[in-house]
Amino acid sequence: MRTVRAAVVGTGFMGAVHSRSIVAAGGELVAVVGSTPAKGRAAAEAFGARSGVGTLDEALAEGVDVVHICTPNATHADLAEAAIKAGCSVVCEKPLATDAATAARLTALAERDGLVAAVPFVYRYYASVREARARIQAPGATPPWLLHGSYLQDWLADPNGTNWRVDAELGGPSRAFADIGVHWCDLAEYVTGQRIVRLHAHVGRSAQSRPGPDGTPVPVTTEDGAVVTFTTDTGALGSVVVSQASAGRKNALSFSFDGPDASYAFQQETPETLWIGGRDTNTTVARDPGRPGSPAPLRSTLPAGHPQGYYECFADFVADTYAAVRGEPADGLPRFADGLRAARITEAVLASAGTGDWADVPTDNTEEEHTA
Repeated sequence: MRTVRAAVVGTGFMGAVHSRSIVAAGGELVAVVGSTPAKGRAAAEAFGARSGVGTLDEALAEGVDVVHICTPNATHADLAEAAIKAGCSVVCEKPLATDAATAARLTALAERDGLVAAVPFVYRYYASVREARARIQAPGATPPWLLHGSYLQDWLADPNGTNWRVDAELGGPSRAFADIGVHWCDLAEYVTGQRIVRLHAHVGRSAQSRPGPDGTPVPVTTEDGAVVTFTTDTGALGSVVVSQASAGRKNALSFSFDGPDASYAFQQETPETLWIGGRDTNTTVARDPGRPGSPAPLRSTLPAGHPQGYYECFADFVADTYAAVRGEPADGLPRFADGLRAARITEAVLASAGTGDWADVPTDNTEEEHTA
């Protein structure tokens, strides 16, 4: 099996996660690109890369197959385009681009050149999520008519807290929704097979200003949270609450997809179980790859009782990406078309919040099927 050679652009938390997952997935971490050569070298030593450099061109010159982009949002598009033009496959952190038109162009470029281009919607890789998907989309199953849930964090609950993501010039016009709300929407569409077609959104801020680089308060223009109601292409109703300023909520992604015959509920912070509600009996299904009827394990073969976590899901996502690079099947791999989908939903959220009206979520034939 050919070893995939990778470069990581970015030296922060996500750069570390990607680097760890590359090694866990059997890839070779060739280079880490920092904002300066010194930062690249320091990150390469910390992440276990062969070399650390200061530019993407230097990394490409070392002969890599895949470029992982883990930099501030506003830089994603240019880096992705440069990698594609160099003939490299790409893994790009979301948002793929800070506007849908650019995301569409990148999606078309990668498809034109036949390159694997993926976006890490890694929550798809929890076994409990796959279990819910298999049951909901089983032949003859009655589809859910009510989709609801939330994604809540607290890393900006402190009004004096800040981060580069708060700055719209670096993070884009949407923050909380573009950062975490799109994860929830991706799961809703992936698990149910339905598509969000129309939505109504309200956005808000817990703090009207936050410290700037010099400590001086700077007005905040991006949202700390959002409440979105929507309808799907099958006529289902839905709602999602998103927040980055809810005290005590660390990474609380949850969904409940409810039907007349069964409802399915999942919580990312306790991912080993899937709750299935019935009219007469409720069931909690534990992850167990040895259970008859359990979704086939991906790269992970952890036995029951050995918790599958975020790192494991990320490594499975990277392994799927590299399988696709080698021309092997990769069922459910989130690609640039899914990143484009997220950008379109985000733009619809901002449009609705701006006008107070419902907004349509456009689709076109540049999007792949969600099950591709």
